[in-house]
Amino acid sequence: MTAPDHDTRLIEVAARLSVAPAGVFVAQRTAAAKDAEDRDLAAAIRGLRKPVLAAWVVNLLAAEDPQALAPAVELAEAFRDAADAGDARALAELTARRRGILHDLVDRALTLAADNGVDVGATARAAVEQTLDAALRDPDAAAAVASARLLRPIEATGMDRPDLTDAVSGPFDAGSAEPDGGDELADRRAARDAARAAAEARRHAETTQKQLARAEDRLAAARARVASLEERLAEIDRERARTANDLDAVQEKAAQLTEERTAARDAARRAKKAAEAAST
Repeated sequence: MTAPDHDTRLIEVAARLSVAPAGVFVAQRTAAAKDAEDRDLAAAIRGLRKPVLAAWVVNLLAAEDPQALAPAVELAEAFRDAADAGDARALAELTARRRGILHDLVDRALTLAADNGVDVGATARAAVEQTLDAALRDPDAAAAVASARLLRPIEATGMDRPDLTDAVSGPFDAGSAEPDGGDELADRRAARDAARAAAEARRHAETTQKQLARAEDRLAAARARVASLEERLAEIDRERARTANDLDAVQEKAAQLTEERTAARDAARRAKKAAEAAST
């Protein structure tokens, strides 16, 4: 038996055992191991574990009403997108939607359990609600729930990825366990991703345009400052030229006055001598 055939067969058996009543689980597992096509498959079947009560209830819902989980996958994807984007408004709107969907899913799961003769107590009910809540918050948790092969309850906060270690019976690949309508969901995801990429491109373009406008404003201001300083330098050059001309004129006038003073001083001496001579 090839590895893919082995896994496929093991998944089929695990899915059947995961919704088997607790009282017949061991007997059905033993019978399935005996019917196995080879030794390795028989050993793998014997290693399959019985789900706890809360997981069994969720498995019933996933197995008998898989369409009920279709909104969970879509909502979980939206939750992850909003959490990744840090979009508080979107998270608040999704939380409001989640409450209504979660209430309906829990009621549906408990009704199926009652139809199968199982009364679910408060502790198990809380674990069922926690697990279905995780499926509404995280795509991987939604895929695990949709597999209808849960072994234990799971938890997701919408911020951190859920721990799915040993949570699913048999081989499990989150990407391959979506409910029916996966193609439509993939289309919606692709459309949402494209819209998000386009929005991001628009925001980037708007940001760069604002940066360009600010750069142009700063450049215009710098150019205006340069022009103002150049004008001031030109005025200073003109003032320096006028001052130099004034200095030349004043220096020439000072030289002329110096000559006039010297002549006046000589004349005064001669006049004084003449006056002294006349008085003797």
